[in-house]
Amino acid sequence: MDVLIVEDEMLLAMDIEAMVEDSGHHVLAEAASLQDVEALPNDLNPQLAFVDLHLAHESNGLDVCRYIRTHWPDALIVFVTANVSKIPPDFSGAHGVIAKPFSHSGVVTAINYLANGVFDPPPSIPRPASLIASPHLERRWSTATG
Repeated sequence: MDVLIVEDEMLLAMDIEAMVEDSGHHVLAEAASLQDVEALPNDLNPQLAFVDLHLAHESNGLDVCRYIRTHWPDALIVFVTANVSKIPPDFSGAHGVIAKPFSHSGVVTAINYLANGVFDPPPSIPRPASLIASPHLERRWSTATG
């Protein structure tokens, strides 16, 4: 998968990038704010975006999620945050959340699960405990198969 990472803490962004690459996928770009995401080329076309809630320049992941849904509507969006309670019940259209602090194996397992569903929906492997799926994810995969 081609992955976008939106995280303002450089060490965490680098950690997530390593996990993506360890999983055999490719990081297209990293961004630290909504403004950085808006500056990315429209033809970027990520299949998965990991998005933190609290970002640089007084921006937030909920706004980034809305932007991604508009510009790259096929991308899966997964929040990565310590503030899970700040995510609205509708997940702002995102497909899930991974809570911080996270483990390497938890993120890698979530990436493999999501990739399995992207390439052959729905996933043929069980959803890992590290990924809290939103109703949007189940709907996406049920419409892909039926």
